[in-house]
Amino acid sequence: MAAGSLLALLDDIATVLDDVALMSKMAAKKTTGVLGDDLALNAQQVSGIRAERELPVVWAVTKGSLKNKLILVPSALLISAFAPWAIIWLLMLGGAYLCFEGVEKLVHSWFHKTSDGEKAVLHNALADGKVDMVEFEKDKISGAIRTDFILSAEIIVITLGSISSAPFITQVLVVSLLAIAFTFGVYGLVAGIVKMDDAGLYLIEKAKPTLLGKMQKILGHSLLTLAPKLMRLLSVVGTAAMFMVGGGIIVHGVPVLSELSHDVIHAVEEMIAGHILAPVAGLNFDMATGVITGAILVALFSLYKKISGR
Repeated sequence: MAAGSLLALLDDIATVLDDVALMSKMAAKKTTGVLGDDLALNAQQVSGIRAERELPVVWAVTKGSLKNKLILVPSALLISAFAPWAIIWLLMLGGAYLCFEGVEKLVHSWFHKTSDGEKAVLHNALADGKVDMVEFEKDKISGAIRTDFILSAEIIVITLGSISSAPFITQVLVVSLLAIAFTFGVYGLVAGIVKMDDAGLYLIEKAKPTLLGKMQKILGHSLLTLAPKLMRLLSVVGTAAMFMVGGGIIVHGVPVLSELSHDVIHAVEEMIAGHILAPVAGLNFDMATGVITGAILVALFSLYKKISGR
């Protein structure tokens, strides 16, 4: 009897773990876009810090991110348990915010570019020994943690929305495990990105006049060249991902748009090589929806600021 009960318990545990693994994989795919933006934004947030302080600052933001998760994960699970109908509205709100933020980033990059003079002033201010670097770091850390709170909330809500039909214990395990994994994964990559140029410089300085040393020097120069390009690429990919994820949430949440998306995909499937182009058409539809939604929200927000005088 005892052996049978133990085997039944182990079988139940194995089933739950299997469900957790499957749900985690599905939820991770849904949040890939937001994670890309999270990575890009946080890598930018900790830039400008002196080289020897970059890793301590990243670690401080990581701890702040974990505190954010301690607030967000239980809150999201409580909503799922007692007001599951609110999940779709939170998803729609998060998707709309992603679209708004994406268009706002584009508007800022096109119309509010930082001039070379402003960059020089910022560089000189950081190089000036009189600047209070402790306060500067605190501002950077608090700003990064605020950004993390918003993006973490979106990631958790999207994760929860994708597994809303699962048993509550599975939801708890999936959301908790992914929250921890995403935190260390994202900030581990952030640490690697911000130290990439330092690694390149180290390789160049330590290179010896040998064949291996020449290869080491080439690798070092490659890292120095790649670091700023990678930052720019992450920013572009992150913005595109915001529109894909945010637009996709809006499309799936609005029946008319969902039907239109299916019609577009079905029409493309009827074309030559349609089975290849159909997924691309679906993504383009999501992105277009995201851009239009974001543009409308930015226009309304700008109008509100003008009317209110803020």
